[in-house]
Amino acid sequence: MSQDPLSALAWLVEAGADEAIGETAVDRFTVRQPAAAPAPAAAAPRAAPVPRPMAAAAPIAEPSGTIGTAMELARAAASLPELKAALEGFDGCALKQRATTTVFADGNPASRILFIGEAPGRDEDRQGLPFVGRAGKLLDKMMAAIALDRGSAYITNVINWRPPDNRDPSPEEAAMCLPFLRRHIELVNPYVIILLGAVAVRHVMGRSDGIMKTRGRWLEYNVGGAMVPVMPTLHPAYLLRQPAHKKLAWRDLQAVAQKIETMRTA
Repeated sequence: MSQDPLSALAWLVEAGADEAIGETAVDRFTVRQPAAAPAPAAAAPRAAPVPRPMAAAAPIAEPSGTIGTAMELARAAASLPELKAALEGFDGCALKQRATTTVFADGNPASRILFIGEAPGRDEDRQGLPFVGRAGKLLDKMMAAIALDRGSAYITNVINWRPPDNRDPSPEEAAMCLPFLRRHIELVNPYVIILLGAVAVRHVMGRSDGIMKTRGRWLEYNVGGAMVPVMPTLHPAYLLRQPAHKKLAWRDLQAVAQKIETMRTA
């Protein structure tokens, strides 16, 4: 047989060989036991889970510092003079920094007929009283039309300091004044409230409807557990720009006069 491995392999294939045989004979009659499966490796001990630090419980929401101060000051006021002093000592509203004075109220609180406007204008800022400019003169005429004046009604605003350029107060500015306004209403304890303009309706009643949708419709405001009738109407400054709408305000005022008469005779 050729010593060439390839030639020898070819000869074996031609001879019918189909498997390679080693030098040691293989006993094919002995039943082989299946090889034992290798013992599984001992699982590495699992590390005890590291406890995750518990997140601190979210604190119960509290009023922000400045608003909280406003609420405390307002709540502590037991009379209108005390409330006015608290407002004059409160520096949490940025409007106060540019205002000449704090505009508190005017009229007779004992009347329990409460008019609430929006914010002081230039004339109000100078004199320290609400509604003393052109809009104030028109308001005086509106009140006179239903037999009221500043001796038989009481007037205040949502905002106690003049916004620059007579712009609408921002939500943040209003939020600083609202605790004082709510306490103001509680101390006056009115039996009827007249809201002058959309800003007053939005912040007193929490309604964002346009003034044309809310005016002339009786609403209610809770004062110490009693529901007080509230009439939204058009602001005198708006009526100066839109005199044709004075007839709408006149209808609202007639409804107020009827309500006052009914409550006085009840």
